[in-house]
Amino acid sequence: MPIKIPTDLPARLALENENIFVMTADRAMAQDIRPLEIAIVNLMPTKIATETQLLRLLGNTPIQVNITLLRTAAHESKNTPAKHLERFYKTFDEIAESSFDGMIVTGAPVEHLPFEEVDYWDELKTIMEYSRRHVYSTLYLCWAAQAGLYHFFHIPKYLLKEKVSGIFSHQVLHPECRLFRGFDDIFAAPHSRKTEIRSEDVLRVPELRILAASREAGLAMVENRDLSQVFMTGHLEYDRDTLDMEYHRDLAKGLNPLIPKHYYPDDDIDAVPTMCWRAHAHLFFSNWLNFYVYQETPFSLNAIPQSRFSK
Repeated sequence: MPIKIPTDLPARLALENENIFVMTADRAMAQDIRPLEIAIVNLMPTKIATETQLLRLLGNTPIQVNITLLRTAAHESKNTPAKHLERFYKTFDEIAESSFDGMIVTGAPVEHLPFEEVDYWDELKTIMEYSRRHVYSTLYLCWAAQAGLYHFFHIPKYLLKEKVSGIFSHQVLHPECRLFRGFDDIFAAPHSRKTEIRSEDVLRVPELRILAASREAGLAMVENRDLSQVFMTGHLEYDRDTLDMEYHRDLAKGLNPLIPKHYYPDDDIDAVPTMCWRAHAHLFFSNWLNFYVYQETPFSLNAIPQSRFSK
């Protein structure tokens, strides 16, 4: 089934070239089914690249998905054209009275700042609080996972001595969890962060359980036991070359970055990185959409508050 996006969204051409089934608004009007409504709160500076990464994964499932792209009004983007934001994005005020089956909140390169010093922190807190009563399941990625755990459960983040960057092996700790339906016991995933969440802090919160962890990269995935929130500290959505672009960006800035671990063949930064996480990325997002959203959300979006808090 397709993912419904605006006809002129730049990601459309890239997705169609990869045989991802996308549907324009006109064609979607003829579909006599209730599609899933998914909001993406895109906090990344390279918004177009992040859109494409997430839409690729959301569009490769048997479920029709309508996408609403959200940005923070409090932050002025320097890396995405204003026309793109005006054409394709909404702010929270525009959707505050709406509800969604699912929401994805992306990471952001603001780990070095205390949460309260991020210029859109108050707005993000409002969005996160809104999600508890207007969204059935919310997926938080990387920095957003840390932000969500801090806001809802007072779990701190810790600055690392060295940036965790590369492709790391992860152990599935709860193979019965439906997010891991079809997963191998060990799966690879990218990480790119300078801070971490520690397992001992999560284990003190009875509402949470740790789903996956890496010996090298640490805690990788946490869920709220009521399925309303999933926190992933890594980047399963990353493309083959995303870490490469980040590495060369930091080189150009004179930051002397470490070579991403387990990424370049023989640590040759001129070699094409091997992509070993694509299958699990598609499977994870498909499982989240199917088991945590589609199978659970009420048919009427207006019933989300009652259905969520009745569990």
